[in-house]
Amino acid sequence: MTAETGGQVTVAAPAKLNLYLHVIGRRDDGFHLLDSLVCFAATHDTLIVTPAAGLHLAITGPSAGALQSEPNNLVMRAARLLAGEAGIEPNAQMTLIKRLPVAAGIGGGSADAAAALQGLARLWGLAIDGAILNDLAGQLGADVPVCLRGTAAFVGGIGEELDDTPALPSAPLLLINPGAALSTPTVFGSRSGPFGAADRFSESPADVAALAGLLAQRHNGLTEAAVQLQPVVQECLSAIANRPGALLARMSGSGATCFGLFQDGDACAAAAAHLRAVHPDWWVEATELLTDARELTPDLENGA
Repeated sequence: MTAETGGQVTVAAPAKLNLYLHVIGRRDDGFHLLDSLVCFAATHDTLIVTPAAGLHLAITGPSAGALQSEPNNLVMRAARLLAGEAGIEPNAQMTLIKRLPVAAGIGGGSADAAAALQGLARLWGLAIDGAILNDLAGQLGADVPVCLRGTAAFVGGIGEELDDTPALPSAPLLLINPGAALSTPTVFGSRSGPFGAADRFSESPADVAALAGLLAQRHNGLTEAAVQLQPVVQECLSAIANRPGALLARMSGSGATCFGLFQDGDACAAAAAHLRAVHPDWWVEATELLTDARELTPDLENGA
């Protein structure tokens, strides 16, 4: 996910997907306990870091308008936290090419923060222990550790417990977001009903159809709450499920982004073309499901 050229470090920050998400309890402090399977998409933000005097952040790209580069931006917080741990001044120019929609359930901000930790550690020449880096990630948010890891994981606790998965296939993947932002705390707060149970699997699905079959036996425990808050989420799920070649339609995280696993790339591309034509105001991406995003080449283009 990281490339270095002439003092410039470039890092891919891929979308994070909860292939299933079971809410299995709640701690006394109010945080919910999860059992989830997380993978990544080839679609990603890109963070470019270069030497500079002082700490600066510029945001470009199609989703730049939804973010501001104020001091509390998660990328800026990651930079200051890392510099504080290393005992150095946070000197860097950071440019974030923002392609992923904001507040969308695909960990865009968390992926960007993880990219900042990785990119700045390299730029500043820090030989920082992996466990310490992971601890810093956890201080930034529940999804940041798995984004820092960059490989498929079963996620437990409130996001800090990461376990290996069996081998999983890559797959044609459709992502859609209707432009409806959902606050994660609001979605969790709106959830009702009994808690679910952990339901991890140990078998390795042979192909995308087998993976979709396993996932169909599981669910996203936040979908009902998200649909109540933003009914368009159900429209997104139906739009995916009704396309030829769709094997699974599901919401990721706390929404509103939904994803579809498809039998083949042609069907996925055709579905994307159809949905762009029918819903020109939706964010629609035909991409690939990745179980290991560490070798993802950062895209330096501004477009989606």
